[in-house]
Amino acid sequence: MKAPLVSVIMPAYNSGAYIRQAVDSVYSQQVPLELIVVDDCSSDDTAGQLKDYLEREDFCYVKNHTNQGPAASRNRGVSLAKGKYVAFLDSDDWWGEGKLKEQLQVMEESGAVLCSTGRELMHWDGTSTGTYIGVKEHLTYRELLKHNSINCSSVVLSAGTARQFPMCYDQSHEDYITWLKILKKYGWARGIDKPYLKCRLSKNGKSRDKWKSAKMTFQVYRYMGYGIGKSCLFFLSYAVHGICKYGRSVR
Repeated sequence: MKAPLVSVIMPAYNSGAYIRQAVDSVYSQQVPLELIVVDDCSSDDTAGQLKDYLEREDFCYVKNHTNQGPAASRNRGVSLAKGKYVAFLDSDDWWGEGKLKEQLQVMEESGAVLCSTGRELMHWDGTSTGTYIGVKEHLTYRELLKHNSINCSSVVLSAGTARQFPMCYDQSHEDYITWLKILKKYGWARGIDKPYLKCRLSKNGKSRDKWKSAKMTFQVYRYMGYGIGKSCLFFLSYAVHGICKYGRSVR
């Protein structure tokens, strides 16, 4: 098999109902890639839904012996990655065609180590809610502290950066912590303000419980070393953005 340009990491847990849509959206991308599915000890038919892909040279399926959580599962996928770039996609989300191609072009032209896209929010059944959450073309560390506009399933980053900043602290927003660490070192990231990511509103995801999500966001600021005062200021900005971000219609 030709060496992949992008390694797509997909953690999966009891994803049998929707994982094929996620996988098919990966293989609709027009770039050389490999897909690494890390099954986090599923008890449903997730593995059975993937049997048609097992013979593909650009497909890798591994299963954790015990439930490790999304951060450890993504880290395991990154450890197996062969591509120059790493992309993350949760098994309940999916991509629009052309996503990876445009992100790679932006990263090559700008020198960015991380690129995200906008996202369209989808109901559990896969139909659109009519809401779009955009991203800025140029995002700085200070801006990211005030509002996490980077969705994990939209991210492409250099493989070296992914290995340098593994995800941790699964009891909080582990991806937000990772993006903050990356931007603290590199200063900025790029965004593509298009709804390339179709983001399913999970029934049981951490972000569905808004109060719990808010507490975890405050924990992120404390984890990053900020005192109570600054953490409260950043959290206030987070709360304001949280109220405002769902008012934009899909374009």
